[in-house]
Amino acid sequence: MRNFLKLDWVLTITIFLLLAVGLVTLYTISSIEDSAQMNHFQKQLVSVGIGLALMMFFSFFDYRALNSYSTKLYFGIIGILLVLVLWGTTVRGTTGWIGVGAFNIQPVEITKLIVIIFLASFLSKKKTHLSVIVRTIASIILIAIPVFLILKQPDFGSAAVIMGIWLGMLFVSGITKKVFFALLLVGVVTASSGWFVLKDYQKDRLINFVSPEQDPMGSGYNVIQSTVAVGSGGMWGKGLGHGSQSQLNFLPEKHTDFIFAVFAEELGFFGSCAIIILFGILIYRIKETARLARDNFGYLLAVGIAIMLFLQILVNVGMNIGVAPVAGVPLPLLSYGGSSMIAVLASLGIVQSIYLRRIKTLD
Repeated sequence: MRNFLKLDWVLTITIFLLLAVGLVTLYTISSIEDSAQMNHFQKQLVSVGIGLALMMFFSFFDYRALNSYSTKLYFGIIGILLVLVLWGTTVRGTTGWIGVGAFNIQPVEITKLIVIIFLASFLSKKKTHLSVIVRTIASIILIAIPVFLILKQPDFGSAAVIMGIWLGMLFVSGITKKVFFALLLVGVVTASSGWFVLKDYQKDRLINFVSPEQDPMGSGYNVIQSTVAVGSGGMWGKGLGHGSQSQLNFLPEKHTDFIFAVFAEELGFFGSCAIIILFGILIYRIKETARLARDNFGYLLAVGIAIMLFLQILVNVGMNIGVAPVAGVPLPLLSYGGSSMIAVLASLGIVQSIYLRRIKTLD
């Protein structure tokens, strides 16, 4: 009980507020659907319950023990990704799911957290033993393997997030600005050359990000409907359950990719700003936990989790308002999706563990 009271309650309250907003919004969407099966809202409730249990477990679990398991976790997830490419379930053109009963598990969401744990362990251990160049080259090879397997699904959005996590963690681990910008330049050139290996539907997403009106009933439909939903919410919104774009099913993927457009339509500009502020508080508290971390491993862990959440928020909100291409990246704590919800809540539990152990009280 004493340790329970020492949790970061600003972070905890922020998490619960975001979860509440997400669940309420999902309920307003799911309640109009007539289905004999468990609907999105009920599935999300189960995912939130599992995620919160894991968050509490990891909060009181000594995060430093993850250091010794990092290599096993890394090779374990590599094996799962390899199996997934060969025998995974295909959903919306991406072979990224494993079917388990009524649920589909998406290992790439767990991969993001495991990559953070592995990189935090690798970079913190090797900092004093390897030169910056050797450490950088080794990390490139190690991160290229899961990224390659994720691209084979193909899931370019998640691959880009993992690359961003790697680049951010490498930067804070002590590489020089010259090396960082050189890597950034190489990344931009590589991403640009990747155009030639994209599938047609992925090229259409990028083309219609720039000019969605070229195919308003095809590949540009999602972006157009999302921006219409965001704009129609005005300053105060139409009220929960009263968004015409979402309730009348004009807005595609409203539970997942475009849930922020549902918020914007139903809660308006001020409601959307409130959600962004909550996300800002979330990232700030994780940043503060990183600053207070008692060791380099904890520092890199917290930084990696902050980067992961920031990138996903940035990409998801960006594609909802038409300033980023549609990438299939979920909005943390809000989008429907059990794997993402559980992985994010587990990662926030690790942040709480780092916060609890910022002083020598739980040795």
